[in-house]
Amino acid sequence: MNRALACDHTVALPPQPISLDVLREKYLKPGERDTDALFERVARALANAEAPEQRDHWAARFRQHLSAGAIGAGRIMSAAGTGIQATLINCFVQPVGDCIQGVDDEGYPGIYEALREAAETMRRGGGVGYDFSRIRPRGARVRGTASTASGPCSYITVFDQSCATVESAGARRGAQMAVLRIDQPDIVDFVTAKRTPGRWTNFNVSVAVPDAFVHAVLNDGPWELVHRAEPSDELKQAGTAQRADGLWVYQRLSARELWDTIMRSAYDFAEPGVLFIDAIGRDNNLRAIERIEATNPCGEQPLPPYGCCCLGPIILPRFVRCPFGHGGRATFDFDAFAQAVALQVRMLDNVLDITHWPLPQQQAEAQAKRRIGIGFTGLGDALIMLGLRYDREDGRAMAQRIACTMRDAAYQASVELARVKGPFPLFDADAYLAEGTFASRLPASLQAAIRAHGIRNSHLLSIAPTGTVSLAFADNASNGIEPAFSWSYTRRKRQPDGSFATYEVHDHAWRVYRALFGADAALPEAFVAAMDIAPKDHVAMMEAVQPFVDSAISKTVNVPADCPYETFRDLYLHAWRAGLKGLTTYRPNDIVGAVLSATPDAAPCIGSSPGTPPAQDPMRTVIEKRPRGALDAVAEKIEYWTAQGAQTLYLVVSFLPVTLPDGSTRSRAIEFFMPVGQSGESQQWISASMRLLSLAARGGFLERALNDMRKVVWDRGPVRLGQRRRDDGTVVPMWHESEVAAIAYAIQNIIERQASRPVQPPLPAADIDPPARYTPPTMAGRTCPECGARAVIRRDGCEHCTACGHTGACG
Repeated sequence: MNRALACDHTVALPPQPISLDVLREKYLKPGERDTDALFERVARALANAEAPEQRDHWAARFRQHLSAGAIGAGRIMSAAGTGIQATLINCFVQPVGDCIQGVDDEGYPGIYEALREAAETMRRGGGVGYDFSRIRPRGARVRGTASTASGPCSYITVFDQSCATVESAGARRGAQMAVLRIDQPDIVDFVTAKRTPGRWTNFNVSVAVPDAFVHAVLNDGPWELVHRAEPSDELKQAGTAQRADGLWVYQRLSARELWDTIMRSAYDFAEPGVLFIDAIGRDNNLRAIERIEATNPCGEQPLPPYGCCCLGPIILPRFVRCPFGHGGRATFDFDAFAQAVALQVRMLDNVLDITHWPLPQQQAEAQAKRRIGIGFTGLGDALIMLGLRYDREDGRAMAQRIACTMRDAAYQASVELARVKGPFPLFDADAYLAEGTFASRLPASLQAAIRAHGIRNSHLLSIAPTGTVSLAFADNASNGIEPAFSWSYTRRKRQPDGSFATYEVHDHAWRVYRALFGADAALPEAFVAAMDIAPKDHVAMMEAVQPFVDSAISKTVNVPADCPYETFRDLYLHAWRAGLKGLTTYRPNDIVGAVLSATPDAAPCIGSSPGTPPAQDPMRTVIEKRPRGALDAVAEKIEYWTAQGAQTLYLVVSFLPVTLPDGSTRSRAIEFFMPVGQSGESQQWISASMRLLSLAARGGFLERALNDMRKVVWDRGPVRLGQRRRDDGTVVPMWHESEVAAIAYAIQNIIERQASRPVQPPLPAADIDPPARYTPPTMAGRTCPECGARAVIRRDGCEHCTACGHTGACG
């Protein structure tokens, strides 16, 4: 093992297999074998925005910059320099107007024009956020057709289905954010929508909450749900009336009761998130010329219509010297970090000039204001390596100092870039530095420089989730602003042939500590994981950093299942008082599913594995017809649970003894049967499935047929059958997408127990001794595409499987 112990260098570690796998799967292009080739491709692509005679110089600077730990967001690292017409921008905000086609009277695109624009954006690789508040509420008059409106929630369903069918560039589907103002008349339907299983699965949802509403909650006052659209005659007869400002009051209700509805949904279903829309507006450097009503899908970028997220994080652990005090006092190299931030400004500014824009409106918006979003990742690990706890004041003070350094270095660099390339076209010094904007709180010297020379970028900072870029480029450093979720976990990943590979995934700070001090050394007190931190201390970290970030912070506050509702509710009010721009929480609970159980393990399921070709494999050769006579058979009672309660059926699997080339004998499943008289019409499909499986077994492709059955989805919610044991001994329930999938799983287990089929061995882990593992609780959620567990939650703005560690779409 290579250990670089000098204080001016980070500790060199062998790459983790999972990092190499993610790098190959998501970022390396044909002909690229490692990050060196990838960095060369990206650096040269971004240098193309420079004058021709300077491109080689800047390509070399950017190449070294990327190697030192400053990277672009996922779209940049994946698509830059490839020649494909995919955007380098992760996310956008798209406007939606109050008409079907064309544009409404405020110039906003009609619903189906907005849908077309969103589809094109997602096809090119971008996620999309929308404010649907302009759409007239359910029951409003539609004069053109002499009918009544169906409301924004019905159209959100249309957008959700569109996202499900549009595969965006880079083999990922675009994430979406739906925002509705809290005074929109359909707000109750909106905030309770995800109580229906399977509804809006391609959307995060957030409520835009102004200060006036919070004051109404605190004062136990009334709240009016209003819209400019005229209500139907029936609603008028029911009491709707028009205010002096021209808005129609559709309903009056208690602000506290509405707030409680929102908080209960967040408590039970992890959504909606809350956007404090007035705080977003006040802080906006461009509040004089734009109105922000929505954010990107992960929430770290409040944006105007057609605004974009041009993001790039810096890996903070790369700037920790003498980690854990090994060889000297642990310090953070603020000078080197500031230099990296300065170069990151130029690199991200260049992205705006070389990217492919899905829509001309997006290009025009970006070129007029030149928003970028420099952020960081690995804050939790950097604090650990400095000997600081994430949940204590000294840890927050260090985070605040890092954020302040990033702010000042970025704004100074943008001023210098304006002197070379010019300020953003819509720059106006008086409006930009007006009292209350983020820029008005900059040091006096920076404000003076902005007045004298302008500034290249209207906004420069954003703390985004880092998802797979942390795995691929930062050795699984903690995500974004977050603390580490665990020091080690097992990730089970499906392979192209249907089999599974198992990875041991370790946290970067943990790996560094073990490399320096050995496998037996007790972990220092600074090793505190996300689920060990009180919710109020998660919020306190946001409170410390947000004043130094001109956009926003994407962070999920994980709340323990036994957190009292009153305490949970108060988190949001505390966040508002602290001046935060939004808050998202997640609490595992009984409504979304059981968390852990301690019951015996079930046999592992069968997956295809490497072996001899089917034509030569006695276990897969074609059997023309069923052998005569009786066969050994296993009859098993299958008990599972659906939304309708406990279900029971009996299955019979018959086996044929097969002699292998080495002379040994194994049992091959050949026939499947469901005894008659079970549950009547609703399970006739099971009998048909058994006949088809019997044909598949004789044809030699039984494994594929069963794996296909495991993918069958229905609309009645998940099915619970079986348990599986994690490496630490914890047993968790198995969830399946349908009865078909559950029964296929049961059959796989019957075959496994009968045939004792060997399972593909796991891939080797990194060359480090196994850890004394901290394992956070598995949280119930959506189905994981890799391990199949119903454990995918939104964490740090990303889809994260708490069972296997898979990281999915981050917007």
